[in-house]
Amino acid sequence: MTTVETTRRCYRVDRHQISFVKFILEAYDNVAVMSTLDSRQGVVQVAIAPGCETMVDGIMTGLAGDVEVVPVDVADWDGVMDDKRTLKTGAND
Repeated sequence: MTTVETTRRCYRVDRHQISFVKFILEAYDNVAVMSTLDSRQGVVQVAIAPGCETMVDGIMTGLAGDVEVVPVDVADWDGVMDDKRTLKTGAND
């Protein structure tokens, strides 16, 4: 049996629009599932079904016209927050 992995991407979205983005994204059955990693900063993770990456890119790009949708490098957000609850970038930001 072949194991197929989902693709995971992180985004920062307007924290007041997290539910809206989740609703729109998950309306496409069996394409992707969105989880909130940090509601204060609006950091979400999208688990994308194999072969659906292009579709999700299009959905997120389309949503970016209405709400803030900014890709976040997974290496910059590893689930561990610093004292100020900000994204760890490794830079002097």
